[in-house]
Amino acid sequence: MSTELFSKLLSQNYIELLKDNEYYDNTIEVGEDPNVKIFRAHMNILCYRSPYLRRTLASNKKNVNDVLSHIKLPNISPDIFRIILRYIYGGILSLNGQETSDILKILIAAEVL
Repeated sequence: MSTELFSKLLSQNYIELLKDNEYYDNTIEVGEDPNVKIFRAHMNILCYRSPYLRRTLASNKKNVNDVLSHIKLPNISPDIFRIILRYIYGGILSLNGQETSDILKILIAAEVL
């Protein structure tokens, strides 16, 4: 017997969490001038889904005043990072409509992260 308790998949909930502007405890600045974007994220999810981000965050924890942790990733474009961050949160990687050069950039950035 199967009983559905939640109508959404867990991955859908995590994608919604990523889009939510509350309760984040980390900001990630990606790109280089003039193409810079700051993403809001959750340290626990980043740490458990990315060994690289876990190491980076471990050396960049909140200070005593509870100021948000901030990471800079200037070598990754905002568009590429948005795709990777969505994968980190929801396990969904959609490459439909992506140029071949963008797919290569995604693979290079994913290898680092």
